[in-house]
Amino acid sequence: MENDDIVWSIINKSFCSYKVNTKTQRFCRNEYNLTGLCNRSACPLANSQYATVREEDGNCFLYMKTVERSGFPRNMWEKVKLSKSLEKALRQINEYLVYWPGFIKQKCKQRLLKISQYLIRMRKLRLRRQKKLVPIQRKQDRRERRREEKALVAARLDSAIEKELLERLKRGTYGDIYNFPQVAFNRALEEEEDAEVNMEGEDYGEDEENEGEEAEEEIDEELEKELEEESENEEIEYVEADSDLERELESESDMEDIEPKETNAVKDNARRKPRLEIEYETETLSKNPKRTV
Repeated sequence: MENDDIVWSIINKSFCSYKVNTKTQRFCRNEYNLTGLCNRSACPLANSQYATVREEDGNCFLYMKTVERSGFPRNMWEKVKLSKSLEKALRQINEYLVYWPGFIKQKCKQRLLKISQYLIRMRKLRLRRQKKLVPIQRKQDRRERRREEKALVAARLDSAIEKELLERLKRGTYGDIYNFPQVAFNRALEEEEDAEVNMEGEDYGEDEENEGEEAEEEIDEELEKELEEESENEEIEYVEADSDLERELESESDMEDIEPKETNAVKDNARRKPRLEIEYETETLSKNPKRTV
């Protein structure tokens, strides 16, 4: 305890790295401070027996410091995980801080209550839909845009130079002495082969279309010829039927002409023949005729 008084007298009257002075009161920035105020009872440096509650990743822990571990700074604080249930956590604090001062007990429970409340609010806020504010880095965007423009200009220039060199290669401007990279040369050859294949495919497609059109025209012509032949056959049948009807009518008219001629001839012959008068004589025989021997 004498050491604690000496430490507090030094901290209180002289400099402390955790102390913050304001117009009204003094605050403490030490992470193990119970209340956040700079005073004798709440200072974690000037109290050899001290306890506090801290939150790590949504879990609450009870930290305890005793005089026996003051010579071992690494193992000075004993860490105990508290239950997520507030009642069980308060019961744990009472069990671990049985013979401790009432001020430390009360402040630990109060700190645990505040921490559990803000953890509940954090869970509720996560469940809600919130707008995410994304900062706009204008300088970086401008820098990237300039780099993209420069890269695009360089790519266009390289492609134009490559095309010009390949055209000169085709024309044979420099004779037989060339020092082109093999990759660009192979790429140009592949592009020419692809272009030839595409042209052949287009020609083949046009030939197929022409053949299909010719086949359709031939089929249409054959159908037209068949229709014309059928129509001619029907006309011939109609003509033959008409000729048969005409013949029958002519034969009937001839028969009619012949019959009146015959009747007239008979009548004329009957008129020309003289009348004949025939007389018949009948003899009566006797009832008992005589037999002659």
